[in-house]
Amino acid sequence: MTVTNVLAVVPTADFDAASTWYERFTGRPADRVPMDGCSEWQLIPGGAIQLIRDAEHAGSAQLTIGVDDLDAHAAVLTERGLSLRGVAGTPSGQFRIGSIDDPDGNTITFGQPL
Repeated sequence: MTVTNVLAVVPTADFDAASTWYERFTGRPADRVPMDGCSEWQLIPGGAIQLIRDAEHAGSAQLTIGVDDLDAHAAVLTERGLSLRGVAGTPSGQFRIGSIDDPDGNTITFGQPL
C-alpha cells in the first residue's frame, strides 16, 4: 500500500467566509472544488487543506504545518492582514511555533525545527 495524499480537513459553519479567509491565508484561490461545500488548497505534493461545510464540527480542527522559516511565514501572513500569536520556542527547545485561528476557531500552528 502506498499513501499518495493526506488531507487536513477543516470544518466550517460559514463556508463562504471561511473560503475567503483561506484564500487570504494561502494567498490564492482554492486549487480544487471537488463538490459543493468543499474546497482544497494543495500546500505540498501529497498534502492539502480541505475546507468543508460542517457547522456541527466547526472550530474543532487543529492543523500543524512544518515550515523552514517561521519568521518569513509570519511576515507573509502579516502582509495579508493576518498574524501569528505566541511565536516562541517549545519547552523541548527543538521547535519554534506560532499559531493562528481561522474564523471558526480552528487552530493552525506553524512549526520550524531548530
